[in-house]
Amino acid sequence: MKADAVIRWFMPKEERFKELFHLDTDNLQRAAGVFSEVARSQSLEERRVKMTELKALEHEGDGLTRKIFDALNSTFITPLDREDIHWLASDLDDVLDYLEGVSQHLVLFELSESPEGLRQFAEILLAMVNEIVRMTDLVWNLTSEQEIRTSMVRVSELENRADQLYNTVISDLFKSKGSDGRAPDPITIMKWKEIYDGLEDACDQCKDFSHVISNVVAKNT
Repeated sequence: MKADAVIRWFMPKEERFKELFHLDTDNLQRAAGVFSEVARSQSLEERRVKMTELKALEHEGDGLTRKIFDALNSTFITPLDREDIHWLASDLDDVLDYLEGVSQHLVLFELSESPEGLRQFAEILLAMVNEIVRMTDLVWNLTSEQEIRTSMVRVSELENRADQLYNTVISDLFKSKGSDGRAPDPITIMKWKEIYDGLEDACDQCKDFSHVISNVVAKNT
């Protein structure tokens, strides 16, 4: 174990960071579940209701992010490096922002369809968030290093799957034909591309979160 890790081991721990991150990841997990319901819905009215629910979770996430930053500013000794805590909180906030933003666009663009690509993205994101919850719960006790690395590998695999899905749905979007043999109007194509861009960004942000966790593990083992 590195000398700085030994010193950190004997320093007093701030349990509030662990609790705040537990609340934050739990909130994100619930949001990913709600977004999955949004993606499966084929009713614009139902999507409006779920968007309101997701907006409330996004607001809750913003509050938790502020509490983490306030704790950083008022704590002399932190259980992890300050910059790592900052980036972990920021990444969680960004993932939730993307989920809420995509949900909002589905409603604003009046898109009631539930294409396979949208549902698959929702499944991937929910799986990625589940791994984020797992590794965040484990990172405070680095004797669980192997389990953390297993989750990081899983996130990487899911992100690769998301990249492949994005390429497929964008390709299909521009090649698709309606029942009359005509391509969708350009505005509809632009709307769906905006949706899929936001979903890919959310997946990328999950991957960024796992990179920060990787840095934490490297510094403290």
